[in-house]
Amino acid sequence: MTRDRQTSRPFSIGFLLFPNFAMLSFSSVIEPLRIANRLSNEPEYHWELLSLNDQAVIASNGIAFTPSLPMSEWRQLDSIILVAGLGTNLIADQSLFKWLREISRSNKLLGSTSTGSILLAKAGVLKNKRCTIHWEDQASLQEEYPELIVTHELFEISGNIMTCSGGTAGLDMMLSLIESQQGSDLAKKIAEQCIHPTIRSAHEMQRMPIEELLGIHNPALSISIKIMQSHIEDPINCDSIAQMANISNRQLQRLFKDKFSLTPAAYYLRLRLEHGDNLLRKTSMSVLNIATATGFSSTSHFSKCYRKQYGLSPREQRKSLS
Repeated sequence: MTRDRQTSRPFSIGFLLFPNFAMLSFSSVIEPLRIANRLSNEPEYHWELLSLNDQAVIASNGIAFTPSLPMSEWRQLDSIILVAGLGTNLIADQSLFKWLREISRSNKLLGSTSTGSILLAKAGVLKNKRCTIHWEDQASLQEEYPELIVTHELFEISGNIMTCSGGTAGLDMMLSLIESQQGSDLAKKIAEQCIHPTIRSAHEMQRMPIEELLGIHNPALSISIKIMQSHIEDPINCDSIAQMANISNRQLQRLFKDKFSLTPAAYYLRLRLEHGDNLLRKTSMSVLNIATATGFSSTSHFSKCYRKQYGLSPREQRKSLS
């Protein structure tokens, strides 16, 4: 993918911004291009801002951005990257999805950062492609589109589709792209400018290890929580969890009480309800299907537990989000 600097024009990227997009995600994918141009003393990259209906877009931090190129002129670009944030799951613009399919068929590089992967999934361009998304949305994307190959990678480049988990992972994705086009020396210099001493590979973890995140120092406790997390849809009893963690049920009870002031069963239930709440907020799945995906035997049981945890029923919660 290395380009001849003497004969090629700048590689042009259009950033399609959606309301409430995350500034960090946007900065991470656009700043490496600016730095590449400065360090090269050449206009290696050119970028434009796009938006739905060609109107100004307000980021999640309240800053407004004015598009610099109409969506209708996308053919002059080499690549288009969707920059999205909260509320992306509510977008149901069929003309947008048709537009994305047309871009995909053109074999231009089509990408996304953070929740932009949801829109690519809705458009049907992620079929048979490896893709990724922010860890908070991985489960909901996989539940709603079970046919997709959703990974836990920082970013994925599969054919002409490029997806990113968001946040600072966009920097690593763009450095990978720049390296493939301009070579590793420039990519490393850009990373240094960003005080980014290690260019992360796509395979590095998105999330902080559970031990560090929760301040857990007991291996049996962390193993028990990981077992619970892997059995959300098919809950297992505490005796089985203790056996798999190689401890007694009594020890399991003591570990959770000492660390969380909860019984293992109560902690497990909270994990399942948090997953259910995430599915309610970020998918169009029915309450019945969400109850099934979180291991409840009936909608009524799920609703009763959900109301106790969140103060309103699942249907009331979903209505409040619309």
